[in-house]
Amino acid sequence: MSTTDEKALVRRGYWLARRVTRHHAKSFFFASYLLFGQRRRAAFALYAFCRRLDDLVDEVGPEAGELSVRLDRARRMVAELYVPMPELASRELGPPSGRLIGVAARSPWDAGEFAALAHTVRHYRIPEQPFQDLISGMEMDLTKNRYETWEELDLYCYRVAGVVGLMLTPVLGCSDVSALQPAADLGRGMQLTNILRDVREDLERGRVYLPARELAHFGLSEADLRRGKVDARWRDFMRFQVARARVYYARAAQGVPSLTGFGSQRMVRLMGAIYGDILREIEERDYDVFSSRAFVPTGRKLSLAAATFLRPMSVLPAPLGEARVPLLPSEAGGRHHG
Repeated sequence: MSTTDEKALVRRGYWLARRVTRHHAKSFFFASYLLFGQRRRAAFALYAFCRRLDDLVDEVGPEAGELSVRLDRARRMVAELYVPMPELASRELGPPSGRLIGVAARSPWDAGEFAALAHTVRHYRIPEQPFQDLISGMEMDLTKNRYETWEELDLYCYRVAGVVGLMLTPVLGCSDVSALQPAADLGRGMQLTNILRDVREDLERGRVYLPARELAHFGLSEADLRRGKVDARWRDFMRFQVARARVYYARAAQGVPSLTGFGSQRMVRLMGAIYGDILREIEERDYDVFSSRAFVPTGRKLSLAAATFLRPMSVLPAPLGEARVPLLPSEAGGRHHG
């Protein structure tokens, strides 16, 4: 492929990635207006990569075995990106050149989208491990549709969403290692918010992401979820989970000052605020996530966007002290991921 053809493919890939983001991630696309130029294009390329993987797992047609093969193919394609950049390759998986055994499976990405991803990875020198961890999270969805403990769910949240924060950190102009944990915490908070919002939809797909032990602690069972009854037990359970999600947003705020890219701090504050506002919507509905899906209206998003310019410190505020993730008494003595 000539240099001219390659550049055209990358341009087409960024255009496709923008279209995918606009269609599937309205809040992320809205917040991305605070980024400019290559940073915004790179954010779209990363989202498209994640979205294609997510769609791959959610497809109804392929059997689990075929999906596993296609995820293996995704692992190899990611490894190929790092052959010329071994210093950024996964230490856990070893040299990328040793992981290129061919896997016969269709790629989940359009050639242009993957070319845009490769351009983004090279330009911002994004490490490989978050991409491979994301694929591990997708593999969890192939083998697990119930979670027994918070520790299990926390690992899932990290793999499918926390690592996206790690991918974005270099794009947003940050090489400070201390900002990595807050970046992952923002993704984990957003994923937990999704789980709380989508209880009904997940049940319809045969999945329950809420930890069984925590449900039991509040006197709830999966049968109670299927009945969709909002009672005192459910409200207490949801208050606990909402408080947990808010701690992740607070912890994420601690990393915002480390972002040096133009518009990056405001973009992250706005993204965290919009997703955090879903929790407020859930509370205003008296924790009824069964009858309809909580969402943040456009007017509210515009109000939050205005606040990021006029009072940025009030949007996704940092905690005054240490922000500790709430655990049930039985969990407090156990290991905690992250």
